[in-house]
Amino acid sequence: MKIMIASDIHGSSAYCEEMLAALDREQADRLLLLGDILYHGPRNDLPKDYAPKTVLRLLNDRKEQILCVRGNCDTEVDQMVLDFPILADYCILYAKKRMIYATHGHNFNTKNPPPLKPGDILLHGHTHIPAWESFGDGNLYLNPGSVSIPKEDSAHGYMTLTEDGCRWMDLSGDMYHDLIF
Repeated sequence: MKIMIASDIHGSSAYCEEMLAALDREQADRLLLLGDILYHGPRNDLPKDYAPKTVLRLLNDRKEQILCVRGNCDTEVDQMVLDFPILADYCILYAKKRMIYATHGHNFNTKNPPPLKPGDILLHGHTHIPAWESFGDGNLYLNPGSVSIPKEDSAHGYMTLTEDGCRWMDLSGDMYHDLIF
């Protein structure tokens, strides 16, 4: 199974459309969204083409493909207009013998990790900065960065996850990091 992972759309219809074009290009089985879907938040500037109603329509049209965890900008009001569950605090995935704990990152992160065994993977968005780094007791921290508001000169990007590893891509499809499990 191939899962495309994206985070922090923040209501940008332009970048949501680019993300969905990447989903089609990748031919991924599922899209895992790591939160912050419709609202831009008080700390962020408005993203390009801020249009949450367009974003919700675009995503609702793909509801069968989408898994999602709640970001710090996602609320029950957002759930009322989205046709797929968005309020879970985390999602558990597996790649080979490694558990992947997927969350947004505002509650659980490398400074406040969830319960992990050695070798488990913590996957989250929130920082808007792509990451692939070791921490803890042989654990791995992964972050796809942000679809709409990347920080620290990172790409508007996403990652793909398969049983064998991850790839970080920019929205045009250029790979900039590859990680084999």
